[in-house]
This record gives sequence, C-alpha cells and structure tokens, in this order.
Amino acid sequence: MPGKEKEHDWDREMREVDKLLAKLPEADPTLGRGVPTVPKTPRLSGGTGAPPAPGVPPSAFATWFRVGLGVVVGVGMLVWPYSHVCGAKLLFYLIGASTVIVAGVWGGISSWRRRLGLAHLLSLGVVLWGLALVAGVVLPRMGYASRPAIWFCPEPK
Repeated sequence: MPGKEKEHDWDREMREVDKLLAKLPEADPTLGRGVPTVPKTPRLSGGTGAPPAPGVPPSAFATWFRVGLGVVVGVGMLVWPYSHVCGAKLLFYLIGASTVIVAGVWGGISSWRRRLGLAHLLSLGVVLWGLALVAGVVLPRMGYASRPAIWFCPEPK
C-alpha cells in the first residue's frame, strides 16, 4: 500500500549502530548501555594532578618577577629625572605613572592565580602607588588644588 509506511525496528537498528561505534579505536566501553558517560581528561605523564589552567604562569618565580618589576618601576618614579610641570614632559611622566599601575595589575592577576598572598599585597600597593602618582599630577590640573596647575607650557614671547 502506498500510504502505509514500513515499521522500523529501532532497537535492532540502534544495536547495529552501537556495534559499529564499539569498533572505533577510542570508543567508550559504556556506549549504548544507558550509563551516563563522563568525558575523559588527559593526564600528564608522571604527574598526579590536573593539567595547569591556560594563562597561569608556570612558576612562582614568574609571579615574583612581575611583582618585583612593578615595585622597581614604582620606586623609579620617585627619582624621575625631569621636571613634569607641563607639556611633553608631563605627558611622559603620566605614561610612566600609568605603567606603574599596569605593572601592579599584571603582578596582582598573576599572584592571585598562583595564590601568593604577600605578592598580591605588594601588587596592590604598587597599584595604589601608581594611582597616587597620577592623582598628584592630574588633580591640581583639574582645579582640585588651591593653586591650579597647567597642562600645556606657555609659549615664549
């Protein structure tokens, strides 16, 4: 009859599919038995733990290097060799102070991931020091101080 569809034996067809899947080289032995499967995670040879998360530095030394770099740059800003009253020298000073903030955040993220408490505290201190450096230059130029400062140097006459 043209209107009547052929009945499928789905159980037989699924058993056939399971047999074919079982022949695959990395087939799950519980496939098709109604057992929920958990994906296998690759183990590192010789290691007992899980593989390190992506983006995590390989050692605590790398984290301490980042934090130390931030501290050195922050201390270096104390002995900035040029005046930073106005103009391009002010711009370069602000770039240097912003670099202190970035170095502190970089060390803070790394120390947070490695769970190094002292390094994290130092990184937070570097970030706060960088913010203080920027605030010391920007706030007087925004009218916060009693004697306002200027952004651009006046041209000589």
